[in-house]
This record gives sequence, C-alpha cells and structure tokens, in this order.
Amino acid sequence: MSRFWSPVIFRFAVIAFFAAMAAFLFGSTWGYIAALLGLSLLIGFHLYYLRRVDGWLKGPQGVDHPEELPEGYGAWETVFAELRRARRREDKRREQVAEVLNRFMEASSALPDGIIILDQGDRIEWCNPSACRHFGLDLDRDQGFLIANLVRQPPFTEYLVRADFREPLVLTDPTGKTTLSVQMLPFQETRRIVLSRDITPFVKVETMRRDFIANVSHELRTPLTVIGGFLEQLIDQPDVSPEQRARIEQLMLDQTGRMQRLIEDLLTLSKLETQTGPGREEEIDMPALIEAVAGDARAVSNHRHTITTESFPVSLRGAIDELRSAFSNLATNAARYTTPGGTIRITFSHHPEGAQFSVTDSGPGIAPEHLPRLTERFYRVDKSRSRETGGTGLGLAIVKHVLARHGARLEIESKLGEGSTFRAILPAARLTLQG
Repeated sequence: MSRFWSPVIFRFAVIAFFAAMAAFLFGSTWGYIAALLGLSLLIGFHLYYLRRVDGWLKGPQGVDHPEELPEGYGAWETVFAELRRARRREDKRREQVAEVLNRFMEASSALPDGIIILDQGDRIEWCNPSACRHFGLDLDRDQGFLIANLVRQPPFTEYLVRADFREPLVLTDPTGKTTLSVQMLPFQETRRIVLSRDITPFVKVETMRRDFIANVSHELRTPLTVIGGFLEQLIDQPDVSPEQRARIEQLMLDQTGRMQRLIEDLLTLSKLETQTGPGREEEIDMPALIEAVAGDARAVSNHRHTITTESFPVSLRGAIDELRSAFSNLATNAARYTTPGGTIRITFSHHPEGAQFSVTDSGPGIAPEHLPRLTERFYRVDKSRSRETGGTGLGLAIVKHVLARHGARLEIESKLGEGSTFRAILPAARLTLQG
C-alpha cells in the first residue's frame, strides 16, 4: 500500500474505533456524535493544509516564497514533498530558460545585423544594439512603442501596411550615408521579427562598378569616334592630299595608342586587384631602377624639363615589373603635368620607416580638395588637360595597389602654384644595403 493511503485509512480507522467505543459505552447517539466530531476534525485538518497549498501556489514564482509549505503530516507529508520537488523542477527549468534566453540575447547583441521582435500590435518587445544603431532606437526608452511611430520613413510605413514581405526593403537614411536592407518575418501567427543589415559597402561597390563601366565606355568612345570620323573622311575623299593623309594617319595612330594604353592599364589594374600578393620577388638594384624610371620620364618630357636623380646604394626585395610600373607612373605624371622649363627631381632616400621613393616637380600644384581622390580610377583634376597629355586616369590607382601589395603606402603633398611631391614609403623589411 502506498505512503498516501496508509495514513488516510489509519485516520478513518481511529475515528471508527472511537465512535464504536462511544456507542458501546454511551449509546448509539453518542457514537454518531463522536463519528461526526472526528470527521469534522479531519475535514478541518485537510482544509487547513488546503489553505496553505492555495497560498503557496498563488505566491510569486521563484525560489523564495512568502507562504512556505509546512512539513505536513500523514498523507500531506507526501503531497507537500511532491509539490516541493515539482517547484524545484519548475525553478530549474525557469533558470535554464533564462540562461538560454540570456545566451541568445548576448549572441544577438554581437551580431552586425539588427533584430527587432514585435508583438501582435507591432510594438517593440526587444531589439539588439545593431538594430538600435540602424534605426536610432533605445530599448529602455522605446520598449512597448509602435515601431511605425519610431521609424518615420514613408517607405518603411508602406512596407508595414502592404504586408508583402517576400522581398526585403532597401531603406536609405535621410542623410544618404547609410543604406539598410530590411526584412520582416512573421512568426507565431500574429508577431513579427524585423531583420536589418547595413549594405552601405555593397551599394558603394555597385556604384563604383557602374561608374567604372561608364568611365571606360566614355574613355573608349572618344578615340573610336575620332578614328571612325577620319576613316569616313578617307573613304569619302579618296583624293585627299598626301600631307593631309599623313596628318590623319598620325592622329589615328595617336588615338589607337591611347586606347592601347588604356586597355593595358585596365588589364594591369585588374591583375593587381585580383592577386593578393606581389608577383615573383627578387633583389632589385634601386640606383639602376631609379635611372630607368628617370629614362621613362625623360622620354615623356622630350627635353622640356630638367630631370635629376639621387639614390643611395640599396637593394629592395620586390616584384620589379610592378614597382617600375608604379614609380614610372609617378615620374611620367610629373613630366606630363609640369609646364615646360620646369624641374623634376626623382630620389630614393632613407626614411624612419625604411626608405622612400619620391618625385618632386615644379608644376602647377593640386588644390587640397582633390588630394583625397587622386588614387580613384579615372579621377582627374583637369579632364581636358589630362587627355591632352595622354593620361588614362588609372596611373595613381595602379600605384596605390602596387604599393599596398608591397606593404608600402603613398603620400601626396601639393600646393597650388608651388608644385607637388609624391612619396612611396617602403618598409625596412624589404631593404638590403649594398656592399
């Protein structure tokens, strides 16, 4: 027999015994009275414990309860023991759920994507720090408020009202600095989760891609138009004079060379952007390389400038083709943009970080607002003058990528009317002094 029924049967047996004794000694009436009194006491005993159970169950859920269960007596001892075990199991489950929830909130707080949990009325129940940054929210302040009243952008409001969440919403802040991808996910029938992701870098890349295609198309269209026009002229006027024909052929050759240089620079830039490190490295005799770079600059200058060089005996470990391309770009740019009669100085010298290759010219200089953008592809300070000098607009972009692949960087110093200095700062780890 179970521990529950044994004390119950025992109590009824005691009441029956005393009722029988009263009936035997004093008559049946007193027997009934004794039985009724015993049952009343038993019912009162159970009602007392029922009240304690009721108060305990209605108390706050937790480990400490203002209404504590007594130790119990008889069958109630078993009941109370089971209740205490059930409460401990419940408290343990609550602690486990709270721990899981805390881990979820900590993990969500570390995510770069925003998460907002909405109730059935689209009021904010919870959001992580990324969502607060994306939408300018404060969880302590905005919890319980309608999200439509806090994110006051017409496209977002329309997105909520339309309730077509198959595709994400692209949302740009009023300043235009940040672009978000917002996705609404229904769950539990009436509630929703708002996911947000900062896609500003992807938008910038897409914008750069469109600009790049437009710039390449524009750069190729001009020489192709010139060549096409001259070819039509030669076809329509077969009896053109030899002098004029020679001039036309020279102009077409110049435009063809311009397209060839543009394509070569595009291929070089594409190679630099797709490869993570420099090409085949070797020990480079820097004085010899400086003289070769100066030779490239003199070829472009065609004796219109005074070009000088200076270098200290050192070898540099790197990809010689890439470094010559980068250094020649800096030197030939100086020859293109410095007014005739000016000076260009090409040096390779010590630097606190290692060494520096620098090109200093006496040209017209560059306004400060242009300096941060000079290494952008196809960016030109003076577009018409750049085309006259034969530049492709990709030279400094190539320089930036070559230097980055060698752990170096480009510094530009320029003042209007006082000339410019372009410096390539190279790390000491790549240098070897010559004997």
